[in-house]
Amino acid sequence: MARNSTYNIMMYSHDTYGLGHIRRTMAIAAHLLAPRVNILILTGSPIAGRFSFPEQIDFVRIPGMIKKTNDEYLPLSIKINPRHALDIRKNIITATAKTFQPQLFIVDKEPLGLRKEVLPTLKWLQRSRPDTRAILGLRDIMDDAATVKKDWQDKGVYEILQNLYSEIWVYGNREFYDPISEYDIAQPISNKMYFTGYIPRKTPGPEAVHHIRKEFGVHPEEKLVVVTTGGGGDGYLVMRNYVTMLESAAKPLPFKSVLITGPFMPKNKRRKIFKRARKLGVRGYHFYRQMEKIFAAADLVVCMGGYNTLCEILNQGTPSLVIPRETPRKEQLIRAKAFKQHNLVDYIPWAELGPTLLQDKIFAFLENSEPYLDAISQFRFTGIETMQKRIHEFRSKRS
Repeated sequence: MARNSTYNIMMYSHDTYGLGHIRRTMAIAAHLLAPRVNILILTGSPIAGRFSFPEQIDFVRIPGMIKKTNDEYLPLSIKINPRHALDIRKNIITATAKTFQPQLFIVDKEPLGLRKEVLPTLKWLQRSRPDTRAILGLRDIMDDAATVKKDWQDKGVYEILQNLYSEIWVYGNREFYDPISEYDIAQPISNKMYFTGYIPRKTPGPEAVHHIRKEFGVHPEEKLVVVTTGGGGDGYLVMRNYVTMLESAAKPLPFKSVLITGPFMPKNKRRKIFKRARKLGVRGYHFYRQMEKIFAAADLVVCMGGYNTLCEILNQGTPSLVIPRETPRKEQLIRAKAFKQHNLVDYIPWAELGPTLLQDKIFAFLENSEPYLDAISQFRFTGIETMQKRIHEFRSKRS
């Protein structure tokens, strides 16, 4: 197929930690697939290869980096000078753009990329491919307003948004959280911002749900509680409290449990959790390939408050009890509060987390989840529909 007969979309996901960025990027890519559309994902995720990619979607793996402090990043695997690793990443990104020649470049979350690594590509596209549209995709909430404003002012982000991006897509609902007012975004920038709504995920059919429940030995009259901590890097406290709750029960609790720690929970902590879980007859996984299926099969999910986790759970129509982290960013707490106001979730503040409160909240959910189920059933995921409309308009102007 000749290059000029295709529409090439390049997506950048810096992925220094966790699963959120790569999962969001992959969900968007899968939904944007269409005849004669090629999608190439640039990612630093060390587990990108564990996912299956459909035809017309591929990825370029750039060296992984891990954040040591707010200003210091270290190579995840290769033992070289961090500056050299960042130079490799930057050169791969720029070379890929020059070779792939995208009509659309979507940058996830970080306007400049990790340590400004996307800046040369943005400038090259503006100079050499002025018809290519550069899109910044922002999750619904970045962080508390004061932190974001200072960070963006210090890094010159407002100028970059004004000068190098064609549009900014916010993957959320403005009535839940309004970054334009919260982050003091001026009108010239806000004029090119589109609130897409939240991003949908695949919804498995009844047969797949039945198969999962059967696999875990859940009888028709029983309940299934799934506990997940996303990537797992900071999820040990949640898992420890849940297992302690199970151990402390005077009699077996009237539901089955499945634990998914995430691949980034330190191995020694993960082993402790799994050892205790095995004694209780509870299954544990460090990575589960098809989260949408197990979320759909669950009667309740206990989780942290990441954007992708909540989208995946809500899209399956399953209630969730959220335990949002509050460091190093407050976005999970802000999101949990916003979703709670709309009766989509309940949450436990991090400082209040303990086995007793956890059990009380779970029992309350399982005994009366109707108010949450009603709110969830009315919640609409419009993210992909909005993005597809924007791309259709781009392509119409091009033809």
